[in-house]
Amino acid sequence: EVQLVESGGGLVQSGGSLRLSCAASGVSFDDYGIGWFRQAPGREREGLSCVSNNGGRTPYADSVKGRFTISSDGARNTVYLQMNNLKPEDTAVYYCAASPYLRCTTTNPYSLGVSEYEFWGQGTQVTVSS
Repeated sequence: EVQLVESGGGLVQSGGSLRLSCAASGVSFDDYGIGWFRQAPGREREGLSCVSNNGGRTPYADSVKGRFTISSDGARNTVYLQMNNLKPEDTAVYYCAASPYLRCTTTNPYSLGVSEYEFWGQGTQVTVSS
């Protein structure tokens, strides 16, 4: 059974940092791509970044490029999202998701597509105050 559990969300001031964690079980990082997404009230879910062992250059959404960094720890089966220089518009529920056999790379236009991901965590709230 695939389970994804996010943690690390919270309230932070504008300009601050947070690190989100996604603990994955029932998946092998050799066979799955893991992505980070977010959804603000009244807005569509947005793909932020993803990582896969068979991937290439890591894709990032333009809205977070240069501020967010994704990383993975295979020994802990955990994927992280380091978020720096946070802005009020980053306020959202953040989700991690898993996609079997997804090759996560800037040259794959489906890397950050919501519909490409089959398994989802419950989400963690990030609130950035101005």
